[in-house]
Amino acid sequence: MKKFSALAVSFVFAIVAMAALSVKAEAGVENSEPITIGSVVEDFKLPDAAGKEHTLGSLKGGKGTALIFVSTGCPVSNAYNERMEKLAQDFKARGIHVVGINSNVAETPEMIMAHAAQSKLTFPILKDKGNRLADRLGAQRTPEVYLLDASNKLVYQGRIDNAQNPQMVATSELRSAMEEILSGKPVSQTQAKAFGCSIKRG
Repeated sequence: MKKFSALAVSFVFAIVAMAALSVKAEAGVENSEPITIGSVVEDFKLPDAAGKEHTLGSLKGGKGTALIFVSTGCPVSNAYNERMEKLAQDFKARGIHVVGINSNVAETPEMIMAHAAQSKLTFPILKDKGNRLADRLGAQRTPEVYLLDASNKLVYQGRIDNAQNPQMVATSELRSAMEEILSGKPVSQTQAKAFGCSIKRG
């Protein structure tokens, strides 16, 4: 009888564990460990503010892609609006595309669209509902960058540069990494700690 009870308890625990894994998979958080430098970012699909869905494959550049987590209300992210747009303009024709990702739960597509127009941001900004992409990559801040090479391999993660105030910028880690990709060199600095507002998850 005791043996039967133990087996029954084990069976129940197994069912509960399988159900928990199923819930995680449905929520898109099956990858509990953040992606690391050198890993390939798998293709994903997210809508823009107008509701049109895009894949990474449809937006990526021929030489690389800079995924930048942004916010409509974060003062740090907003301090970088002009610099992000300049990066997008400077590198688009050279083969590296900038793609914004908004993962803040309270920032609606309407807010994203209005903010982009007001801030004159021309690069695509996708809505990461449920923080699936942010969770997959391990993104925590706005702005925070994940720079991919032509094969979608992560080659740089972190900040855009070292100072929120553009007059205080001494190092531009993202721009340097993008230039190294274009020159065919390995990225010399693969990480620099991101700073800014925390991504507000649901």
